[in-house]
Amino acid sequence: MKYLSKLILHLAGWKVVGGLPPGIRKCVVIVAPHTSMWDFVWGRLAFTVIGIRVKFLIKKEAFAHGLGPLLRWLGGIPIDRSKSNHMVEQVAELFSQYESLYITITPEGTRSLVTSWKKGYYYIALRANVPVILGFLDYKDKKCGLGPVIVPSGNYEKDFRQIEDFYRGRQGKHPEKFNLR
Repeated sequence: MKYLSKLILHLAGWKVVGGLPPGIRKCVVIVAPHTSMWDFVWGRLAFTVIGIRVKFLIKKEAFAHGLGPLLRWLGGIPIDRSKSNHMVEQVAELFSQYESLYITITPEGTRSLVTSWKKGYYYIALRANVPVILGFLDYKDKKCGLGPVIVPSGNYEKDFRQIEDFYRGRQGKHPEKFNLR
């Protein structure tokens, strides 16, 4: 699968950069910009090339109509966004159940333009005592991959400034839908 993924990305003009730093067996990987359904395709291929099997949170409604088995096979974890159900604690607890776990989250929470990102990814990492790795898709340069590792300090505003600096100027498939242009 790694070579097939690399071939597909190459034929589409994408280059995978960065990788998973040695010794990191558990982390939250955030991915931005997230402006298109194509982000999932390119991201999954890139993670395969990098060599990590990620899990991702996705609204439970996506598991209907027979897609559930496929989404679970791809690493999907259904979440109920209709009510407050202690999602941060539930997802953070998953890290204690695995030797190795990489959970991917799109902090924008939607493919539409948002003015502020959701903070759950940060508090999941903080509670689980795992780092946040900055994953990205940049349609301008057709590069995707993994960037810096952020160890949550507990000071969200300070840590988020580093995250913002990394993503600022990256371009989504639909640039007008990304707030850090």
